[in-house]
Parts: sequence; structure tokens; C-alpha cells
Amino acid sequence: MTNKKPMAISDEDYKKVNEVIEAVMDDGRQIRSIFESYYDGEPDIEWEVDAAVESFDIFSSRWTTEILCCLYVAGARRFNELRKLLRGISSRTLSDKLTKCVETGLVDRVVETTSPVKVTYRLTAHGRDAGRLLGPLVAYMKVHRGRVIRHSV
Repeated sequence: MTNKKPMAISDEDYKKVNEVIEAVMDDGRQIRSIFESYYDGEPDIEWEVDAAVESFDIFSSRWTTEILCCLYVAGARRFNELRKLLRGISSRTLSDKLTKCVETGLVDRVVETTSPVKVTYRLTAHGRDAGRLLGPLVAYMKVHRGRVIRHSV
């Protein structure tokens, strides 16, 4: 993690970011309410916890989040381009994590049969959707931790 200065954004944009975060939280409450309406009695806590763990399992793995974020923000990249963007990752770890991301359906491994063979990694539709769903959480944490602040004029 770097110790860069916080990003200073306009008061108007700061308010917009917070409004979107609030809307996502409202949507989350609505989704919870829909799911809870299908229970006869108390919610199945074990099922709910298992679903939450499964949802975050791939993203909690060291380097996986970094790889997915890099592909989401920077777009499709070749192996060595990713390795350079991901400071400190070994080639072996990157290879293992990319394989796992391909297996989980978040990343496509695109092979062009040129000479030499060219391999590119890009997010699948599922990977892009996951990135969009994680975007508000990331924005919330940036604001909460003071990494995004109101620009003082």
C-alpha cells in the first residue's frame, strides 16, 4: 500500500460518490429483504454465511484482487505487462493466480496463434460485472479511509 496524497475531488463529485454508495446500500437492504421474505421463520444463518464466504473467497486471495483490479482498470494485458504492473509478484504466483481466475470464469486467456504465440488476459463479462459490483465498495473504503477527500477551494 502506498502513502500517496489523498485524491481531492470537487464537493459536487464527493456528494455524488456518497449518493451512489448510499443507493448501493439501499439496494443491498432491498435484496436482503427479498431474500428474507422467502424464509419460513428465522433466516438460515449457515446458508447466508456460506454464501457470503463463497462470494468473497476469490477476492480475498492474495494477488487475485490486484490482478482483477489491474485488468478492470488497465484493460487486457499480456503476462509480462501484468507482472510489471503488479509490483512484487513472482512469475510463478502470477501464473497460478491467473490460472485460478480463468478456472473461476473471471478472466479469459486469449491465445493468438502468431509467431511467436501471443497470450493476453482479459476480464470476462462475469469479471467485469464483479468489478462493477465491487466498485462502490472500493469507493466507500476510499472515502472512509480518507483516500478521497473534498477539494477545498
